[in-house]
Amino acid sequence: MGTEGATRSRTTAAADDVAHLLVRCLRAEGVEYVFGIPGEENIRFVDALSGSGIRYVLVRHEQAASFMAEIYGRLTGRAGVCSATLGPGAINLLLGTADAMTNSAPMVALAAQGSLRRTHKESHQVIDLVSMFAPVTQWAARVECPDAVPEMTRKAFKIAQSERPGAVFLAVPEDIEAERPAEHVAPLQIDTVHADAPSLTQIARAVEVLTTARRPVVLAGHGAARARASEALVRFAERLNIPVATTFHGKGVFPDDHPNALGAVGFMHHDYSNFGFDTADVVICVGYEIQEFDPTKINPNGDKRIVHVHRFPSEVDAHYPVAVGIEGDLSQALDALASALPEGFTYDSESSVKIRALLDDELAYGRDNDAFPLVPQRVVSDVRTALDRHDIVLADTGAGKMWMSRLYPTYEPDTCLVSNGLSTMGFALPGALAAKLARPDRRVLAMMGDGSFLMNSQELETAVREHIPLIVLVLVDEEYGLITWKMELELGRHSHTRFTNPDLVAYAESFGAHGYQVESADQLLPALRRALDDEGVSVIACPVDYTENLRLTDRLGSLSGPF
Repeated sequence: MGTEGATRSRTTAAADDVAHLLVRCLRAEGVEYVFGIPGEENIRFVDALSGSGIRYVLVRHEQAASFMAEIYGRLTGRAGVCSATLGPGAINLLLGTADAMTNSAPMVALAAQGSLRRTHKESHQVIDLVSMFAPVTQWAARVECPDAVPEMTRKAFKIAQSERPGAVFLAVPEDIEAERPAEHVAPLQIDTVHADAPSLTQIARAVEVLTTARRPVVLAGHGAARARASEALVRFAERLNIPVATTFHGKGVFPDDHPNALGAVGFMHHDYSNFGFDTADVVICVGYEIQEFDPTKINPNGDKRIVHVHRFPSEVDAHYPVAVGIEGDLSQALDALASALPEGFTYDSESSVKIRALLDDELAYGRDNDAFPLVPQRVVSDVRTALDRHDIVLADTGAGKMWMSRLYPTYEPDTCLVSNGLSTMGFALPGALAAKLARPDRRVLAMMGDGSFLMNSQELETAVREHIPLIVLVLVDEEYGLITWKMELELGRHSHTRFTNPDLVAYAESFGAHGYQVESADQLLPALRRALDDEGVSVIACPVDYTENLRLTDRLGSLSGPF
């Protein structure tokens, strides 16, 4: 028998096993990529992906696979899929799974498990994965019989892509993977129903609140970005002349160059944007979720009335007293609310002008500052200059995230991505790979501190091997700068935050990537432009001076409203 015939025979013989059925179910769900590392217990699943139309992206660490699945799901609205073997492989998926859950990103994590005949006892590499994943997922389960695969897969994606997206975990025992389901078992039909229209009664109640409000303000969160509610949000703000702030996760859902824009809230100190809330009596929260940002920072006394506009009810919090909750499609709800208000009704607000001027002054300070190492404001300014409005930057957790989140002007949703539910370090590089796969027409930049970069830097090899062009901007200060900042603020000193780095340019080049070393302030922007124009993988090492951190918090502490 020739090679072609042998391959056909092997495929036909295995076509009806659970591994192939699972792949068929993934294809029915529209899955394009599976990110992962194969293991002995899931070789049939990985083999079944070959020739299926689903691209298997082999990574260098399962944690990176979970971050890739999360960011892919966040950008597309379709659950990203990651895969690992049992035991240690599955455990490595846990961090990105929890990150997806707390960031409300749709994701399905698949892991192998030991055979059912040994999961009840102490056995090599077998632990209770379902119990481990249950607290950080919307649903965690183990496949107990072959015929359950279509139902469990459909349920996993239905839950992950629900009105409150999140993570789901499925464990597939190795003996189940090799079994054959009944002949009639096949992927299920996908049928999704959304209740879009908001309640007219709730709209009327919200009108009563707004017509008696003196200084309302809008807070738009991640849910508004997921719902693609930008245009409706702009219409609503312009109709009422009302200022709009976003959370870090909501950046870009309301363009920062709009006259009503307040910028982003979420900084650890009382920032400029917070002044827009200080004198507000009503806060209209559109797609806001409490894990994004503690409501005590905008409603410290719990005395502001809240109008909650989202697809689902809010979390209970003493500082988030919901006067009216409007559930349904966000764009429809905002348009209905604006239409129900009296004709000509509007507010007189100037706070956004003053607050934007303060943010513009900071960017101007950075743009004109030639100090070396670079001040973070210069880095933010140069990144904004280098990237187009629709390009994507992922700001990893650390001091750099704080500067980007509060200062980086953003004009479209999901173009400045942070982790703000779990605030995980190390997500930006693997996330950038997924972002480029999800949005191949966009240029993608991962901005990371040197601490975050070396947590998942091995994925440079993945990007080079898979021909996924991206740029990593590494902010070099040889310490965990955000922790130093926090310790200095609260303790007046810091300790145990310093480390050393390898030669980052040589390190990047050893993976086959391009390496750039910034040696003066005027070199960063040309390096960014050169890397962005290249079709490969680039790493830019840029020394940064974070003494600006304490200067910022001192300056914010000396400011006072009202604005």
